[in-house]
Amino acid sequence: MVNAMKKGGGEDDSSFNKYASACALVASMISIIFGYDTGVMSGAMIFIKEDLKISDTQVEVLAGILNLCALVGTLTAGRTSDYIGRRYSIALASILFLLGSLLMGYGPNYSVLMVGRCTAGIGVGFALLVAPLYSAEISSASSRGFLTSLPELCLGAGILLGYVSNYFFGKLPLKLGWRLMLGIAAIPSLALALGILRMPESPRWLVMRGNLGKAMKVLLQISNTTEEAELRFKDIKVAAGIDEACQEDVVQVSSQSQGEGVWKELILRPSPCVRWMLITAVGIHFFEHATGIEAVMLYSPRIFKQAGVTSKDKLLLTVIGIGVTKVVCLIIATVLLDKVGRRRLLLISLGGMICALSVLGLSLTMADHAAEMLVWALGLSIAATYTTVGFFNIGLGPVTWVYSSEIFPLKLRAQGASIGVAVNRVVNATVSMSFISINKTITIGGSFFMFAGISALAWAFFFFFLPETKGRSLEEMEKLFTKNNNNNCRNVASETDPTQNV
Repeated sequence: MVNAMKKGGGEDDSSFNKYASACALVASMISIIFGYDTGVMSGAMIFIKEDLKISDTQVEVLAGILNLCALVGTLTAGRTSDYIGRRYSIALASILFLLGSLLMGYGPNYSVLMVGRCTAGIGVGFALLVAPLYSAEISSASSRGFLTSLPELCLGAGILLGYVSNYFFGKLPLKLGWRLMLGIAAIPSLALALGILRMPESPRWLVMRGNLGKAMKVLLQISNTTEEAELRFKDIKVAAGIDEACQEDVVQVSSQSQGEGVWKELILRPSPCVRWMLITAVGIHFFEHATGIEAVMLYSPRIFKQAGVTSKDKLLLTVIGIGVTKVVCLIIATVLLDKVGRRRLLLISLGGMICALSVLGLSLTMADHAAEMLVWALGLSIAATYTTVGFFNIGLGPVTWVYSSEIFPLKLRAQGASIGVAVNRVVNATVSMSFISINKTITIGGSFFMFAGISALAWAFFFFFLPETKGRSLEEMEKLFTKNNNNNCRNVASETDPTQNV
């Protein structure tokens, strides 16, 4: 295959490379497992509460603890992926999912269920960071939006599979059904742990570790021509602080180039453009879940029950519709990301969510105050829920992961992205663990009016703070985040070696 790539000149450099696409797809399979766990838990909680006789507070903790543990996984994953590589980090996430699924499937009591959920949560932290990071680092600028959005598409597919699993396993005896829902995820986890080891390592990570020969071999596989591979190789070497004329297969690199000491450059003394990158990464991850999508996805059975759907079968079927909507809109988003651009999709997405969440708040408020079931309020609630999910997944959902994985310089990328993902998990946990309590305080309709207001703030943030990254190589991001092309933003490599100039 490498020889075929060396012919050069016969293919359009901007076309999709099949091998790079296959690698990104395999890496993204970890998100299917995470998505399944998220989707299946929304229905499984109905049966778990009935079987184990747990309270609403325990249900909230069970729903949200995954994200608190994912916070631990995320903060660990950045440094781990810099040390052992992106590929082995994905394999480690698969093993953690495997152990968590087995424990949850066994689940004789609430305590064991929590341990399994926490174990899977650490795996979630790894998966959320490393899968889009790996996809971004093996893709070209022209296809990066598509390939880096694959983890989010796989997440949506996994959530849909979880909803379908709820419906069919929910027909089994109570003590068996929910355990099979949670435990069956162990099978794909094992398959992925073995399959990912057949994929190549990220060429940018290989350069960061000084393995230039191996990096070039991978670039020849994931590029359409030799010229494209050589150009990408040159840019990566310069970004890593290595002489672009260097022809050695293996070189010694400084500990700073391998990801050491990046917290100082990210947090303590960031350059102006790195500070801007960090603000945008944290902001986009914060608003992804502060706008309430986790409440819609995780507590959709409760929303529909509040609106008037009472049968368990009908509740689970209605929820399956959410999964279908999510997947269809994610497919549309993957096509549009490299054509329309990240920023425009974000603004369209948030505009639609503001309207849909406002309508959802209104319809649920009317249903809540009515003496009998209002058919129009029920229909409007379901339509508004689907619309919210649709607009979220056509922009805010996939763009969050694409954007935060592509904006940081090479040596700051893994740990810079991990800060954003950590914020993502904290906000996700806060929403999922407090939604029932918020409902009791300001009503379920009031909760969604609140999320509509937060969405309006998010729209303003994206409009003023996020530049467009479509079509830019990863090595061009610093220039993009340097206002007016001034010299306020120094390359991170040159901060440790003043002779380097990128």
